[in-house]
Amino acid sequence: MSVYAKLKELDITLASPAAPVAAYVMYVQTGNLVFISGHIAKNPDGSPNVGQLGKNKTTEQGQQAARAIAIDLMGTLQQACGGDLGKVKRIVKVMSLVNSTPDYTDQHLVTNGCSELLGEVFGDAGKHARSAFGVAQVPRGACVEIEMIVEVA
Repeated sequence: MSVYAKLKELDITLASPAAPVAAYVMYVQTGNLVFISGHIAKNPDGSPNVGQLGKNKTTEQGQQAARAIAIDLMGTLQQACGGDLGKVKRIVKVMSLVNSTPDYTDQHLVTNGCSELLGEVFGDAGKHARSAFGVAQVPRGACVEIEMIVEVA
């Protein structure tokens, strides 16, 4: 099944990437690698999905936030690929920053919200290396921020 057929089956529509809110670009390509800047968790209205895991966000809420970030990352990736996600050879690496209390230790489970969706959409090409960190804060108070490295044709 193609990436676009899978997205349609999952009822996912990719949006154009948002403009950067600081001094950076949304992605950089060098050779066959695309480095996608960190994307923060957002509410449906585009405002930051704020909160801290272990304080006022549950692991399940964090997973949903990470899944939504994966959708935003794919939108940026689509732009980086000139509008064609069929050029994706491999999701190489995902790095997740989870805004969490010092005693919260399920950052890896939060990040599964992103990783599982990438695997579902891209199949074996969506299986990736990963890091998940607990951090004291994420820009704009968001509960999760995720960046990604992708190999393209």
